Amino acid sequence: MAFSINQFKVGVTILMDGVVFQIMDTEHVKPAKGSAFVRTRLKNMRTGNLLERTFRGQDTVEEAFVEQKKLQYLYASGGPMYHFMDQENYDQLAISSDVLGENARFLKDNLEVLGFFYKNQVLNVVMPNFIELTIVETEPGIKGDTAKGGNKPAKVETGAAILVPLFINIGDKIKVDTRTASYVERVN
Repeated sequence: MAFSINQFKVGVTILMDGVVFQIMDTEHVKPAKGSAFVRTRLKNMRTGNLLERTFRGQDTVEEAFVEQKKLQYLYASGGPMYHFMDQENYDQLAISSDVLGENARFLKDNLEVLGFFYKNQVLNVVMPNFIELTIVETEPGIKGDTAKGGNKPAKVETGAAILVPLFINIGDKIKVDTRTASYVERVN
């Protein structure tokens, strides 16, 4: 369904040049001379890149109906495919590592994620902001290292490498921010 720029709102998804975008910000401008226009910030639903675009009063765009589904991670197959289960109808689907991108390094069994679909094609998979992981490899901590700052590399159960404080040891559970791939806190 095509709609005019007057219907632009934050969160609406549109189809432009065969690519699905989500409207992140809009500014309706009515200059003293000339016709009204809308300045928008658009997010590419597949890549996450931001784009600024101005639409004139007579412009129309196609609305893209993006479906959001809760998915549960099951396993990775040999190769670049990761298998998930739809939480509503229990169908299994395979998502390539190209779609997952950097998120794949934090996937662990039974992790629930959000999948965004357009015409039954996966656009993007959004991880929870924070997940708890166990440290499987790091240098041993030294008593008293809690007072001074500093970080050391560590490997978590999913195979991802992150920087952790000096007092973290093998076997410790930590909270990781998946957006920045950084240590947040130790979990008891």
